[in-house]
Amino acid sequence: MTSASLSELPPAAARTRSGRRTLLLLAFVCALPVLASYFAYYVWQPDGRSNYGELLVPTPLPGAPLAGDAGQPEFNPSEFAGRWTLLLAAPGTCERSCTEALYLMRQVRLAQGEAMDRVGRLWLVSDAATPASATLASHEGLRVARAAPAWLAQLPGAEHGRHVYLVDPRGQVMMRFPENADPRRVIKDLQRLLKYSALGRGEVAPSAGMREERTGQ
Repeated sequence: MTSASLSELPPAAARTRSGRRTLLLLAFVCALPVLASYFAYYVWQPDGRSNYGELLVPTPLPGAPLAGDAGQPEFNPSEFAGRWTLLLAAPGTCERSCTEALYLMRQVRLAQGEAMDRVGRLWLVSDAATPASATLASHEGLRVARAAPAWLAQLPGAEHGRHVYLVDPRGQVMMRFPENADPRRVIKDLQRLLKYSALGRGEVAPSAGMREERTGQ
């Protein structure tokens, strides 16, 4: 609709149409950093390398908060903003595959060096068990929340409790890493995404219940 046709509308209708255009423009501008990183990572790859993780159709996770677990406060999806988040859905009993995945998430984040503050970690506990304090002792800064069925439904293969997923800063699941993933290749995937994405390069406030890890425990 042209500006001339807008002037022919009643004032209230013209303001509504103009407001919608403004909101759409703002939404597009806000989405540009993520879209640009996707394009650079998956389409324009001048070094000729391909990604290690399996690309998923970006799927938004539900907007409802999750109850915290292991004494942590609730997890609000707004915590995804400004970070790329490594996510694991696994039982609270956390057998070997789970402990290995948690270790992978920790080491991959630490390997980002100065960019580690742009990487979050979330464990969705998928059963009624409460994670043991001994399991969490070496994972300072890990967010732990009680999984909801609507969340698990957006994570293909989550019932196995072995995959690590990557969530973009808009709260969309966009990648799944193989079982028993090679840490070096996961590190490279994340390094490239952080390189191509401007999101999170500024100051990021720590999430609720999160203390930033600065050592290599």
